[in-house]
Amino acid sequence: MALCTVLLADDHTIVAEGLEKLLSERFKVLGKFHDGRALTAAAERLRPDVVVTDISMPLLNGLDAVRKIKTSLPRTKVVVLTMHADPQLAVQAFRSGASAYLLKVSAGEELVRAIGEALQGRVYLSPLISKDLISVLLEAKRDPAAMSPLTPRQREVLQLIAEGRTMKEIASILNISHRTAETHKYAMMEHLGLDTTADLIQYALRLKLISEEFHSGPAV
Repeated sequence: MALCTVLLADDHTIVAEGLEKLLSERFKVLGKFHDGRALTAAAERLRPDVVVTDISMPLLNGLDAVRKIKTSLPRTKVVVLTMHADPQLAVQAFRSGASAYLLKVSAGEELVRAIGEALQGRVYLSPLISKDLISVLLEAKRDPAAMSPLTPRQREVLQLIAEGRTMKEIASILNISHRTAETHKYAMMEHLGLDTTADLIQYALRLKLISEEFHSGPAV
């Protein structure tokens, strides 16, 4: 019987290497990556059974990577492994198409169990955050737009702005025109009621689209 194939993504090399060692005992690990864009490109090429990804990664965060992977590879299961014990992020992950959400403080066996549940078509949520999830789901039901006020493309532009990329760099990374990148930026500012690039960056940090370590200051 062929081993289940897995792709790994974590921006910290030592974590990615530890995950590879752990999972190689049970699964066929096809590769490990350190940013969301490399992960989505590899998933498209290798078509793994399972993707295990962090949330906070450069170029494309894990939540938006999940959306892209599930759009092009609906049969691939995605397990989110993160340090963020935030029920709102868990809701976003599941809405994006993830099958499991667990924390890095969990034991290795819990990750293996989460992968197994995902492969069986079931959902797995870390018990460390599950008790807070009901209130978040009820709040989201009252105001669904509050969970995702931006389009997927706007989120991509926002993350790159917050990482300190220039609009020219953003246009190149996303394969769009400079004018289109600028349009996305100012549409977000108008929609969110923000006045400056610094305000946008603070908003991205609050959404956890990036972590402080990826923020190198606003670009113009």
